[in-house]
Amino acid sequence: MDLDLRKIRYFMAVAGELNFGRAAQELHIAQPVLSRQIRALESELGVQLFVRDRRRTELTPAGEALYADAGPVLAGAEALRRRVGRAARGTDAFTVGFMPGLIVTGAVRALTAAHPQLRVEVLRTSWADQVEVLRDGRADVSFVRLPVDQRGLKVTTLFEEPRVVVLPSGHRLASKDEIHLDDLAGETLLQPHKAVPEWQALTGDTAPRDEGGPAPLAVEEKLEHVASGSGIVILPASTAGFYQRPDVVTVSIADLGPTRVALAWDATRRSRLIAEFAALAAVHLSSPRPTG
Repeated sequence: MDLDLRKIRYFMAVAGELNFGRAAQELHIAQPVLSRQIRALESELGVQLFVRDRRRTELTPAGEALYADAGPVLAGAEALRRRVGRAARGTDAFTVGFMPGLIVTGAVRALTAAHPQLRVEVLRTSWADQVEVLRDGRADVSFVRLPVDQRGLKVTTLFEEPRVVVLPSGHRLASKDEIHLDDLAGETLLQPHKAVPEWQALTGDTAPRDEGGPAPLAVEEKLEHVASGSGIVILPASTAGFYQRPDVVTVSIADLGPTRVALAWDATRRSRLIAEFAALAAVHLSSPRPTG
């Protein structure tokens, strides 16, 4: 049996909303059509995906399993579509994703010098999409900050660098040269807690900001919120150094381990260019110097 990706997309919309009406609106189709497509998918798979009554719609265990695994399948199909389309247009390009604070120019220049006919492009990413750009085909490789979801990826660590806390200039700790993590107890962390796993151990918070509500994603947004006194952020030292401004300060955290920078790519791809770029990245990308 071949899976119908259109039906899988319909399923993902319903699973995301847990409401057939809203999912139908999102998909721009009639609700009865959507219901028929979901029933057809259940028939093809031989399982029940949803429990539905007058009050609510819920995923069954089979539905939960499909929801967990279908995202990468759809992303892989989209990535394949992008690469095939690019090849059909005769576009000889290689795209490198990178997180804020990282300078990837050396590796990019080295690849360009080795392949003058190749158009090497760069793509700025964020915590939200640093590996999604690989899964949906927007990037061939991506410089990521760990931890990331490594399913289906090849990940090779390049270097480590310290992390600092960014505080408003009038903060009680702003004049310190160094603090400890527990000095920040009671503060509001303005970023997804998965970006700072140690934070949950400190606070015992089981509802990270990224699951309980929207968090500012871009570094510039984070710093605006810090400057206004809404909370704090913890950043790699190089990122904080790139975004210096007079109304915030950075302070070292003595007992917070470093962040790791890695190169990642789709593990199923057998590309000579990816292997070549990985070797170049190991030579040309190193830990940035601490900024004063």
